[in-house]
Amino acid sequence: MVAGPLGGVEDPDSQAIFDALEDSDCRRIIEHLEEPQTAKELSEDCDLPLSTTYRKLDILTEASLLSERTVIQSDGHHSTQYEMAFEQVAVHLNEEHELTVGIHREAESTDERLESLWAEVRRET
Repeated sequence: MVAGPLGGVEDPDSQAIFDALEDSDCRRIIEHLEEPQTAKELSEDCDLPLSTTYRKLDILTEASLLSERTVIQSDGHHSTQYEMAFEQVAVHLNEEHELTVGIHREAESTDERLESLWAEVRRET
């Protein structure tokens, strides 16, 4: 289960998670993302073209594996940083032999919840 932007719980899209984790470039981004980074930083760290990096970041964000936040700078230029949005991904086989995916993450602080909400508002506008 994934915590939604308003603190509620929503089911993650299992296929989106499987597809993201199957992609070697997405896995490379996850493996290099030890602290929040911009797309340009990840592009350089992972040795991927910037356009590819943006596509992979979209895939990972849509799968609820990464979150994005806007960093406001005093000079008026803003940047978007990406960070891990999970601690563990678990695949379960239920009694009906259906696969389900659970994303386990740390409890969000109030600031992190506000950042998540702001990122969701930005995506919808």
